[in-house]
Amino acid sequence: MLQGYVYILASKRNGTIYTGVTNNLAARILAHREGRGSAFTKKYDVKILVWHETYDMVTDAIQRETSIKRWPRKWKLALIEKDNPDWNDLYDTLI
Repeated sequence: MLQGYVYILASKRNGTIYTGVTNNLAARILAHREGRGSAFTKKYDVKILVWHETYDMVTDAIQRETSIKRWPRKWKLALIEKDNPDWNDLYDTLI
């Protein structure tokens, strides 16, 4: 079974955020940066990778993404700031 990743992108610190899931994190983030990721991220210029988790099975990643999408915004912000308090772009750590 494929490995899966859940990720959160931001437009800026405390800006617009987007939660997604993929089986190829580096390629998916690159697609968002190039405007091919989704209409939402393109419209709101959401392309800074601020948080991600890895799962052995993509089905677990999908389940986690669904859960996070239902969370209140303040929980998502706390999740980001727990591991990335400065909202650094984590994309360079992937490649």
